[in-house]
Amino acid sequence: MSVPAAFLAVILVWSTTPLAVKWSSEGAGFLLGAFGRMALAAILCVAILAALRRKLPWHRQARHTYVAATLGAYGALLCVYWGAQYIPSGIVALIFGLTPLLTALFARVVLDERSLTLAKLAGMLLAMLGLGVIFGAHATWGAHAAAGIMVVLLGVVLHSMAAVLVKRNNASLPSFMVTTGALLITAPLFFLTWELFGAPIPAAVSTQTLGAIVYLGIVGSVIGFSLYFYLLRHIEANAVALVTLVSPVLALILGATVNHESIPWRVWTGAALVLSGMGLHHWGHVLWRCLPAVRERLS
Repeated sequence: MSVPAAFLAVILVWSTTPLAVKWSSEGAGFLLGAFGRMALAAILCVAILAALRRKLPWHRQARHTYVAATLGAYGALLCVYWGAQYIPSGIVALIFGLTPLLTALFARVVLDERSLTLAKLAGMLLAMLGLGVIFGAHATWGAHAAAGIMVVLLGVVLHSMAAVLVKRNNASLPSFMVTTGALLITAPLFFLTWELFGAPIPAAVSTQTLGAIVYLGIVGSVIGFSLYFYLLRHIEANAVALVTLVSPVLALILGATVNHESIPWRVWTGAALVLSGMGLHHWGHVLWRCLPAVRERLS
C-alpha cells in the first residue's frame, strides 16, 4: 500500500473513531465496550495469521515493540474511553490533535530528532493556549467534563510516547504483526480491568452499540492500527502525527451533525488556536524563510 493512501485511510479512521467510542460505551459501559473491541480485534488478527500460516515473531526486540505499542493501545485507549463518557467525541479528537506536539518532544528526548525549532515551540504554546480556551468550556458538558479533558490529555501523552518507543525499537516487523502482538497483550489487560472494577454485564445491547464495537474492532483496531504502524515504519514519528491535523475538524463536524453534540463558540475558537499552533509547529520554518522575501517585495 502506498504511504499517501495509508495516510488518508488513517485520517478517515481516526475521524470516525471518537464517535464510535462514545456509541460503543452507551448501555454497555466503557470497559465492556473497550474489551469487546479489543477481544474482537485480537481474535480476528489471530484468525488471519492462522489462515496465512504465519507465526507471530516473539524474539526479544519484537516483544519490546509489542509492549511499547501496548502503552498506546491499552493506556491511551483506557483514558479515551473513560474521558469520552463526559465530553463530546469531537473534543476527544481535538485533544488528540496535540499528538504531533508531544510526539516531537518525546522524539527529541528519545530519538534525538533535532527538529524542535523556535517556530515549533511557538506552535506548541499557541496550541496549549487553544487547549486552555477549550478547557474553559467544560462547564457546558457537566460536572465531570474537566476530569474527562485531563484524562484524555493523559491518553495523548501515552499515545505519543508509545509511537516514539515503537519507532526507537526499529524491529522491522510488518505492521500487522505489531498490531497483533499489541492486541494479544491489550485484550487480556482490558478484561482484567473490567473484572477488577466489577463492571456489570448489560441485559441488552443496542444495535448502535454493537455496531460501534464491531466497527472499532475491525476498522478502528485491526485496520487502523496496522496502517498506523505501517506509517511509523516508513516515515518519521512527527510526520505520522500530522494525521491529527485534519481528523479533529472532521470529528467535530461529525459529532455535531450525527450525534447532535453541543459545541460552544469558544470550542471552535480553541480548535482554531490548536490547529493554527499545529500548522505553525510543522510549517513555521517555511513561513520564517518566506518573510525576508515578502518584506523585500513590500519595500
